[in-house]
Amino acid sequence: MATTYTWDVFSTLDGYGSYDPGPEGVDWGGYWSKQGPELLEWRARRFEKPQRMVYGATTFREVAGTFAAAADPNTLDEWNVRLSAMPATVASSTLQDTLGWPDATIEKGDATAIVSRLKETSPVPLRSQASLTMNWSLLAAGLIDRIEVTLFPVITGRTGTSPIYAGLKDYDLELLDNQTLDGRTIALTYRPSKPA
Repeated sequence: MATTYTWDVFSTLDGYGSYDPGPEGVDWGGYWSKQGPELLEWRARRFEKPQRMVYGATTFREVAGTFAAAADPNTLDEWNVRLSAMPATVASSTLQDTLGWPDATIEKGDATAIVSRLKETSPVPLRSQASLTMNWSLLAAGLIDRIEVTLFPVITGRTGTSPIYAGLKDYDLELLDNQTLDGRTIALTYRPSKPA
């Protein structure tokens, strides 16, 4: 039986996954400075059970580099500690090593073929953080079972980067769960399908 694949993504209200303050922009800080105890506890629960993380090369370089540098205090948040201990599969034709990730495997080839195989063989659920380009192609191939969007209450019209929906076609979304965290951040879980 195939295991589930969840695409986990942070987003601003206007659909950006990150920001670049540049010389005149706002330096929001981690979580756009909206983290609170409920958000951090909710994130930690997401990583209580065993899972296999799946990354594209760009996101994996960013995540592994952040953990290796230990310069970002958010890497000490419980969910990040749990995340960094999980096995990871990286779909990449360019990476040559695992950048210090303790249990990572680099697989060369098409991400849709890699994830199709993992969905059939993995004994634990699959989860991917960000990895926008890879997840756009996986969504188009019908391989994503859940999209989990954590929606932060900010608009980053000037500083926003990485528009999370820019590479997508049209999809219908069935709401599976929603939570308001710390009275301001909304966690939404959807089941995607192509519109009829």
